[in-house]
Amino acid sequence: MSSPRIAILGPGGVGGFLAGALARAGDPVIVVARDETVRVLGRNGLHVDSFMLGSFLVHPRAVSRLEEAVEVLVVAPKASALEAALGRVAVEPGLVIPLLNGLDHLALLRQRFGTRAVAGSIRIEAEREAPGRIVHTSPFLRVELASSDPDRAPELERVADALEAAGVPAEVLGSEAQVMWSKLVRLNALALTTSAADLTLGEIRADPGWRARLEGALNEGAAVGRAEGADVSAERAMSELEEAHPTLRSSMQRDIAAGREPELDAIAGSVLRAAARHRIACPTIEDLAQLVARRAGISAPAVP
Repeated sequence: MSSPRIAILGPGGVGGFLAGALARAGDPVIVVARDETVRVLGRNGLHVDSFMLGSFLVHPRAVSRLEEAVEVLVVAPKASALEAALGRVAVEPGLVIPLLNGLDHLALLRQRFGTRAVAGSIRIEAEREAPGRIVHTSPFLRVELASSDPDRAPELERVADALEAAGVPAEVLGSEAQVMWSKLVRLNALALTTSAADLTLGEIRADPGWRARLEGALNEGAAVGRAEGADVSAERAMSELEEAHPTLRSSMQRDIAAGREPELDAIAGSVLRAAARHRIACPTIEDLAQLVARRAGISAPAVP
């Protein structure tokens, strides 16, 4: 079976890496980006330096507006740029796979695409150094997919097969909540502690006070995830973080250091809004979110 025709909306760390991996495998992939990035990709191609796949240069087709039919649209901009990015999509893809942080984007995508928008998550440490230059710096790499519509399963399996063939581990799960929360519990705690303290994960783990905050955020997030229907535990998430390399920094932390607005509302805000729905107290997450907001000079997450 041939690979599906895939468009990647937003060639940042996540989208750029996936576009590069798929193009390297010879799959038909279209990158949808801002005009400046389209020009850079057309002139210089897409360079990926990956811990897993090595260093390579590919030349995927890049457009500033998607006007041709595709079977799959991977949506990968920052959450704050999602609505503007969707303005560059003028067609109705067969399947829409968001790989953004947080939860709230899925409801927004379903307003436009209905059940064609499925649950997706990616575990990766990658960033865009410059337009057309992606660096993937650790062995963390995994895509998970799920849909509440059982008829979507064959489409999801076909996408997972294409990713696997491109060197990207991928799996279709039976629960959307599992896909979203198994990543969010870990990501939220990691992002908040590293960003609040401006320390590496190894330094967080080694400091008793910050380690307690990390574990507290994991416990609170896991409680919310279970209330949302996911099989998640703070112990499993902490085990993953124990195995991660000690120099790990979160993308939220890197954004603050670079003067960019961090995804505090998309990540911590999603957890806190879900907690409010279930009347679950999350004092550690609330305190860390306030600390991060003050460091970044932004408002704390909006919670009902």
